[in-house]
Amino acid sequence: MKKSKILFVDDDPNLLAAFQRNLRGQFSFDTALGGVDALRLLQSQGPYAVALVDMRMPGMDGIEVLEKIRELSPDTVRMMLTGNADQKTAVDAVNRGQVFRFLNKPAPPEVLVPSLEAAIERYERLRVERELLEGTLTGSIKMLTDALGLAAPDALGRGQRLRDCVAKLACQLKAESIWELELGALLSGIGCAAIPHSILEKAAAAEPLLTEEAAVLRRVPQIGHDLLADIPRLAGVADIVLYQHKHFDGTGFPADSVSGAAIPLGARMLKIFQDRLELEADGVVKQRAFETLKSREGVYDPVLLTQCFVCFGTFLANAVAADRPVLTLNARQLVPGHVVVSDIVTRSDLTLVSAGHRLTASIIQRIANFAEIGDLKEPLLVQDSPPEELRSAAA
Repeated sequence: MKKSKILFVDDDPNLLAAFQRNLRGQFSFDTALGGVDALRLLQSQGPYAVALVDMRMPGMDGIEVLEKIRELSPDTVRMMLTGNADQKTAVDAVNRGQVFRFLNKPAPPEVLVPSLEAAIERYERLRVERELLEGTLTGSIKMLTDALGLAAPDALGRGQRLRDCVAKLACQLKAESIWELELGALLSGIGCAAIPHSILEKAAAAEPLLTEEAAVLRRVPQIGHDLLADIPRLAGVADIVLYQHKHFDGTGFPADSVSGAAIPLGARMLKIFQDRLELEADGVVKQRAFETLKSREGVYDPVLLTQCFVCFGTFLANAVAADRPVLTLNARQLVPGHVVVSDIVTRSDLTLVSAGHRLTASIIQRIANFAEIGDLKEPLLVQDSPPEELRSAAA
């Protein structure tokens, strides 16, 4: 296992030389003569488990250096070496640099060594916890997308297309936390997994719904929110799902006081993209689509609406592309990431996957099950995704 590294930062070359004499063999470390050198090493030789930074240095002082390290390498445990730890210095170091521990000069080995060992232990513990959290999050997302793909494949396919739209617009806007916006779009229909299939079929076919059926369908965003809200790091995604039908003026679902810019950015995007998809399905495109949406006063964020049509001047993102060859395959040849060109249906005309969907491992397994019992119309028409759009099976 690679040894955790420490970065010592001081403007005193004699002190850095003392660190090298006294600590070599006990720790893996680099030394930096001041803040500029430290940031250069951080970017070229990092990551570092621990950074021990002197407070009083010319140019960039220790607090500035620690603040920059926090921005560039938030996992690095930050420590301060100071000769005068006054109250203001301590407060600034904690607030701006989030310092783990203060050491007073001169720091003898019997103080320095256990402090560094404690900092490394903290770094390793946080790293393991983060890896466990990320693994849990990845597994949870895969489970949710698999469940949605099996229970409501059309909802997953729509989510895939919405994700592609949101990703492109978010990049154009230079938005933060793009992963959260993409995931909110992908899982926007996750509540459909809890809706009776008969209701979803009627809605997809635009058949009239009974009053109680319509009420169940309106609860999809709330159901989706409740499924996501308790998963670590997905609270923001849950809010995007909850507010996806909210109008910019505050009307619509949910019936609360949230309006305008207080509505999550991802939800404001989804409201525009979902309604534009419906217009495109009815043949209303380009400028006509823009004018139609613009005429719905108070429904959309006006800035985002304009940006949507700047980003997608003709049509929204579509996984099926005219410039990619169509592959004629059987069920055994399908792989995750294949884009369905023509609906995949059973011999009894049940649609398993609609055109435009990207196949996941779980959906492919479902198709294979129908093929195994002889209830699948083959061959199947699919395309490869372009390299930049290939997603994991969980997506």
